[in-house]
Amino acid sequence: MYIVVHTTEGLKSIRITLGNFHLFHFREGKHQVQLMYGTSEKDIYKNLSSSKEDIEKFQSGMEDAWSLYGQDVICAFDLSSFNRVCDVGGGSDAFAKQYISCYPNSTVTIFDLPNVVERAKKHFVPSEEDKITFQSGDFFNDPIPEADLYILARILHNQDDEKCVALLTKLHKACKPGGGVLLVETVLNEDRSGPLAAHIYSILVMLVLEGKERTLSEYSTLLGAAGFKDVQFKKGRHLDAVYGRKENISF
Repeated sequence: MYIVVHTTEGLKSIRITLGNFHLFHFREGKHQVQLMYGTSEKDIYKNLSSSKEDIEKFQSGMEDAWSLYGQDVICAFDLSSFNRVCDVGGGSDAFAKQYISCYPNSTVTIFDLPNVVERAKKHFVPSEEDKITFQSGDFFNDPIPEADLYILARILHNQDDEKCVALLTKLHKACKPGGGVLLVETVLNEDRSGPLAAHIYSILVMLVLEGKERTLSEYSTLLGAAGFKDVQFKKGRHLDAVYGRKENISF
């Protein structure tokens, strides 16, 4: 896989090429989801979930990624004390499988859009049915399943700061005291000198969403605004892990 960035008219028009497939043009000031899909819907994930073929391509890519990188971030911290885990926007069961392989005493609920969950269930491994379950919903608009630990794997980089704080605050309210949230992202160096992958992802996110890749201090600020404390960070080989904790209630 390779990415080529073509520019015309200075930086006013950018074309991203993935392999030999031209994905889209970016016009200065706005993302191009509607142009890509030829619809009035601005949300890329709603567009993705409306097409069985697009869902399968997207989830297949994520399954390959988590089989390679999943355990690296899941085992970055000792999460063995968390029995009930919710993979928010998890899509397939690929990340959940990696999680329970590290922590076999845990159960994982995958919370995602109805069309995504429907497709994932068809590819679900029956032998792990007692460990991995699915629940349909929109994590911005619907109630979040109660859990000890919430996982946001490559979710926050798709959102602007306001939506990140809103989602994290929602998770903090649903989270049990002493629980936490695990963010899986490509974290920028504080001086923004790299890594290169984070800058490439930033370009792609800018083209189709309203988010960005962030530094650790920026993620810490978002977590703190939502009420999470004691933020910890582990650098991974490909993806990084950021952990925040909800304080226990004391009397």
